[in-house]
Amino acid sequence: IQMSELSLKSLLVPSKSIDVEYPGMPGFVVTLAFLTRETLVGIRKKATKTTFKNRQPVDEFDENLFLQLYAKAAIKGWKGLKLSYVEQLAPVDLSGQDSEATLSYTEENALYLMKESSNFDAFVSEQVADLGNFSTSKSSK
Repeated sequence: IQMSELSLKSLLVPSKSIDVEYPGMPGFVVTLAFLTRETLVGIRKKATKTTFKNRQPVDEFDENLFLQLYAKAAIKGWKGLKLSYVEQLAPVDLSGQDSEATLSYTEENALYLMKESSNFDAFVSEQVADLGNFSTSKSSK
């Protein structure tokens, strides 16, 4: 039996996402997308603008824009983020709040959590960079 030639390009998917429980925070599950090298390069390009100083091109990298685009591409949602967990991740004032209440996922909430919590940022970056997390042997979407 002759197998038709398989093209790697036809097998590649632009994006795959998985649900990962945040370590030490039971029930806080983040939906993350695997970011290909091409996607990361594209995000970096969008966050870099070229200006001219003394007629020489100078690349200026906008960290805030990069983080905004990166968070939007990498974080697809979450559930179970209790306010008591938020307090462990970022400096917040929860006086008058129910610590068992949950913070809904929004792109804005995700961006602020990435900005204010180096632990959350590191967790997201580590997970989305590890292709093994997105292999079909694991339960992926």
